[in-house]
Amino acid sequence: MAAPALVALAHGSRDPRSAATIKALVAEVKAMRPDLRIETAFLDLSKPSFDTVVDRLVKAGHDEIVVVPLLLTEAYHAKVDVPEAIAAAMARHEGVRIQASRILGMEAAFLEVLDVRLREALKAARVRELDALVLAAAGSSDPLANQAVARIARTWGARHRLPVTAAFASAAPPAAGEAVRAFRSAGKRHIAVASFFLAPGRLPDRATELAFEAGAVAVSDPLGAHPAVARAVLARYAVGAVELVPV
Repeated sequence: MAAPALVALAHGSRDPRSAATIKALVAEVKAMRPDLRIETAFLDLSKPSFDTVVDRLVKAGHDEIVVVPLLLTEAYHAKVDVPEAIAAAMARHEGVRIQASRILGMEAAFLEVLDVRLREALKAARVRELDALVLAAAGSSDPLANQAVARIARTWGARHRLPVTAAFASAAPPAAGEAVRAFRSAGKRHIAVASFFLAPGRLPDRATELAFEAGAVAVSDPLGAHPAVARAVLARYAVGAVELVPV
């Protein structure tokens, strides 16, 4: 029996760098599991759409699909958009089983990726000293999603024995610039910002701009196409595939 197909489902963006980064990440996943049928899809703004990809898989004979949402927090897209898209696809294709895995979320392994990206930014900026950190994320109207970012920020700061503040690019305070200015008001002068986003786009660009305006010494790139993120996608897929097995 063929293994279920894997659809890596991202939100999508008008910024072409975002889709390119997501596709590069999925290429990492494919390299790790060349035996699987793996597709990239987007909820909105980028192509191919989720409906297009599901139709393609069904036409190719796949009747079991695991959807791995490429989302870092359990916010609106995870709770509403993804289930609605899956329900609509299953209604269109009678007999096809589609199982959503947990979102990517905030794996401890992603802290290693944050460190890699931040070291790259510090090296490029020729910064050798830090006395505070800011973890910049998208932000949500869902306070639980923001609390999850704050928790992983504290964990990351504890690893480096530095004070850290979570900042948000939308929907919740503080913004990255506000977080940097608060540290500077407290006497900190060497403040770096890590971009806890999966891919480039308008929100990470805005966070970067505000951070530099406020005096940050370096801002990292988003997580991007890193093997640790690819392994997390496959881990989510594995659990989703098991959930498709009849009890």
